[in-house]
Amino acid sequence: MSAPTPPLVLGIETSCDDTACALVDGEGRVLASVVSSQLAAHRPYGGVVPEIASREHLGNWPEVSERALEQAGVDFGAVDAVAATRGPGLVGSLLVGLSLGKSLAYGLGKPFLAVHHLEGHLYSPFLDAEGGAARTAPERFVGLVVSGGHTSLFDVVGGRVTSLAETRDDAMGEVFDKVGKRLGLPYPQGPKVDALAEHGDAGRAVELPVASTKASLDFSYSGLKTSTLLAIEALEAAGVDTTYAPDRDPPFGQEVLDLLASFRRAAVEQVLRRLRRLHRRHALPLLAVSGGAAANRLLRRELLAWGSDAGVDVRLVPLTFSGDNAAMIAYAAALRLARGEVDDPLEAEAVSRLPLGA
Repeated sequence: MSAPTPPLVLGIETSCDDTACALVDGEGRVLASVVSSQLAAHRPYGGVVPEIASREHLGNWPEVSERALEQAGVDFGAVDAVAATRGPGLVGSLLVGLSLGKSLAYGLGKPFLAVHHLEGHLYSPFLDAEGGAARTAPERFVGLVVSGGHTSLFDVVGGRVTSLAETRDDAMGEVFDKVGKRLGLPYPQGPKVDALAEHGDAGRAVELPVASTKASLDFSYSGLKTSTLLAIEALEAAGVDTTYAPDRDPPFGQEVLDLLASFRRAAVEQVLRRLRRLHRRHALPLLAVSGGAAANRLLRRELLAWGSDAGVDVRLVPLTFSGDNAAMIAYAAALRLARGEVDDPLEAEAVSRLPLGA
């Protein structure tokens, strides 16, 4: 491995249930990215338990940080700056990572950067999963963040971020989780719903609604969630077995799989309609797509097809950086550092609800 290009930024991400540490250099090369999952700890509860998440972060950090430093071939003394997520997220989890980051920066006498979680996602499509230099983000681009907690559009100009749209209720990834949970799928349910939908035919199932929100670019997924849950009840009333059978492949009958395909199609179509609406108003220079739900198979296929037809350069986040990770936090911090922006580690606070730009 060649020597890191300064500055070398150590990033920490603990906004929810993943403990992550990464090292990114001045060219945006990801020298190390380690993520410790807490799935086993939360699976018995069907979702993330905040108190458990906080304790797991504390226990996981020593090994995670040691592995990251070992992968990068450096020690703490080689670090030029430290970054940590300040929000949004679970406040207890945020406090763990932010406190670690502030302590490290203060103890090492290095600059500290408190990074907004979504800012990290916005720039993650420019990272190279193979460890090469990050692609240079254009002066202006539009960012689409789709995850379990967010479905948002942002206009990014010279590092300044303006919100264009957000979800009015449930996020896209959230409704995938809730539909999967209704069918008895184990946590995390969303990726499993996406995988099962690959075996279905949306044309054979009931057509599910796509929220319009009239002229607004905002998203709304609560109606689709309700309609899908009612469709599941209708199948059950008609005698269709919707019982999850993990020993069977696939674990549901064809009618359930077709319904999941219809649900996924409606969810993705809403994203496409918002993008078409935005592109008609102002031509998109480049669309950077990120977030955990950006791993959705149909969404990735349809966005690339739309971009090709509309003449829009669509950058999809590499799958390895689609979920919560510290590489995106370190890279966003490196970009801020290049603009001369730093934070006071004694002043930075964890904030559970934090608008981007605050």
